[in-house]
Amino acid sequence: MSPEIAPRFLDTAGPLRPGEALDAAAVDAWLKQQRPGLRGAPRVTQYAGGASNWTYRLEYDNADLILRRPPAGTKAKSAHDMGREYRVQQALKPVFPYVPAMVAYCEDASVIGVDFYVMERVAGIIPRKNLPRGLVLPPATVRQLCLNVLDALVALHQVDYQAAGLAGLSSGSGYTQRQITGWGKRYAQARTWNVPRGRAITAWLEANQPRQERICITHNDFRFDNVVLDAADPTRILGILDWELATLGDPLMDLGNLLAYWVQADDDFLAQATRRQPTHLPGMLTRKEVVAYYCEKTGFRPENWAFYEVYGLFRLSAIAQQIYYRYHHQQTRNPSFKNFWIFVHYLHWRCRRAMKQNY
Repeated sequence: MSPEIAPRFLDTAGPLRPGEALDAAAVDAWLKQQRPGLRGAPRVTQYAGGASNWTYRLEYDNADLILRRPPAGTKAKSAHDMGREYRVQQALKPVFPYVPAMVAYCEDASVIGVDFYVMERVAGIIPRKNLPRGLVLPPATVRQLCLNVLDALVALHQVDYQAAGLAGLSSGSGYTQRQITGWGKRYAQARTWNVPRGRAITAWLEANQPRQERICITHNDFRFDNVVLDAADPTRILGILDWELATLGDPLMDLGNLLAYWVQADDDFLAQATRRQPTHLPGMLTRKEVVAYYCEKTGFRPENWAFYEVYGLFRLSAIAQQIYYRYHHQQTRNPSFKNFWIFVHYLHWRCRRAMKQNY
């Protein structure tokens, strides 16, 4: 790809959203104490993506940085634990090169009212629902991109978390049961009258837990739109973002989470309407091909892949229902959430179909 063309495909930030202004002077004063060599005043823009933590770009004369902070109204630090997210990435960086370089963490609420952290920006393409306008990749290139993304997930799952100092990240053992119980409770608490109870699905998950549980570093939100690609070579991965949910968990459940979002070219219209990443492109692997490739690379042989598929789909239904609950109770008026209850029905239908297959 021509260097003259590549920059227009880079993911960029935009104007600050109303009500989400950043006290740039306060951040600048604090940040220059942590990194005295910074020159000039930061030019602040904001990334539109990400409904959880707010993400800003700070452009200095000699540095390009990213600031992450919790949204307004956060009650419990554990819900958006900036310190944890910062420490996880700081520990992973030496052993997993796709993690952005950390700069500094601030727990002093007097600076901007909340804790936050700053990292170096990884400039590149972020493959969201569609590739950037004008970027057309042949099927062979798309396939290589897909394989490289999956290889990055495999590499993450092979990190020695004890050597990286992350053995205390979570309880580890018993992860499967905790996830089934936790997501079952979250779904029940967010349930509205117009969605299924989901009890048959959670009961099936309880009864079909794998006998063998592997524990490794899991990202828990590993998707194409959390991957940064080289604009000069879109098959090359430069970074992996959004480590808020990273923990010690089961690698196959991490894969199941990824595939719950994976909409392939021959999926039905309901799936296509919810697509958030370019997994429909000619050259992309199908979900079954992803599982086969991952297992070939890792040597894992799941006794019942249906468990991981159902888990990923049910977890996604609980996330969608939590969002719809807020809309249903008029805690948000975002019209894009209006029909999420239909999507919940659809995900439960897919769960039931996978439960019957038991492959």
